[in-house]
Amino acid sequence: MSKNKDGLNNSLKPPKVGEIVEGQVVGIGRSSIYVDLGAFGTGIIYGREFLAMKDVLRNLKKGDKIFAKIICLDNEQGYIELSLQEANQEITWEKLKRKAENGEILKVKIIGANKGGLLSKIEGIPAFLPVSQLSPQHYPRVEGGEGTKILKKLQKLVGKELEVKIFDINPAENKLILSEKAKDCEKIKEILKEYKVGDVVEGEITGVVDFGAFIRFPTPPKHKKEIPFLEGLIHISELDWQLIEHPSKIVKVGEKVKAKITNIVEDRVFLSLKALKKDPWEGIEKKYKKGQIVKGVVSKFNPFGAFVKITPEIQGLIHISEFESPEKMEEVLKIGKEYQFEILSLDPKNHKMSLKLK
Repeated sequence: MSKNKDGLNNSLKPPKVGEIVEGQVVGIGRSSIYVDLGAFGTGIIYGREFLAMKDVLRNLKKGDKIFAKIICLDNEQGYIELSLQEANQEITWEKLKRKAENGEILKVKIIGANKGGLLSKIEGIPAFLPVSQLSPQHYPRVEGGEGTKILKKLQKLVGKELEVKIFDINPAENKLILSEKAKDCEKIKEILKEYKVGDVVEGEITGVVDFGAFIRFPTPPKHKKEIPFLEGLIHISELDWQLIEHPSKIVKVGEKVKAKITNIVEDRVFLSLKALKKDPWEGIEKKYKKGQIVKGVVSKFNPFGAFVKITPEIQGLIHISEFESPEKMEEVLKIGKEYQFEILSLDPKNHKMSLKLK
């Protein structure tokens, strides 16, 4: 009796190459298995197909029912040639598709790691869990994003069992991509509905990277059992009012801090430390005026001009248009050197000060 991929009977239709059929084992040879396919005759698994699945086939006995895929309708001996390996793979892919559609949470054992993520297998199908799809708990926080350090952290997860969802599946390309963070995505979205922009949370710095710092803070008591902590990002620009070279200059891993929520997007939350600090631009017009001559240290060049540190927290910009070219600007100004500047404009609300070299 033949079945289609959904397991429905096709008893009135003749079998086709590529179709999965169900049959009963009626004979077992040294390197072959004979399968009764009812009205369609006898099938055989032998040669390469037998060797590929010999460990499974050797455990079969007469009377056992199996699913196999038709690879030839009539061989030289008059048998229908079958493949157990291809049938198993196809059935497994179909199972995995249903699990993906249902959003089922799966437990997988990590068997390897590379710089891009973790390796696993689900029912014999190779699977990949990218770094970007790891939960905050397992995400490798490495300064500078150095590949060897990321790999070292990922290798610590080899041998562990993780809960994941299927993120992307494509049997034709033999692609099975997993996501650890997806399993909690909907729950986190619901929990974040209890927060709003402007709320202040207290938590611990869990990672410091080039673009900012990660902070972990406890969830409300009623969610403790499901998800005890949430994690958010404090962008480098939100760590302090002063221009900083690296987040590690402001915060350290393990440090307890208070931060203000600045945005919530889906299951992600963004926070700010500087929002809880006094704004150094507040009342600045009482100290500085347009046309005033001030001293400042050149701190950084960018395509728009040069940043000038007037105080540790106040930065001004001398625009590139004040020079003939970027090369001329870098010839006239030197990083770390102090010069006199004239204030061309002052915009406290938007934290902007335009300068001209005196």
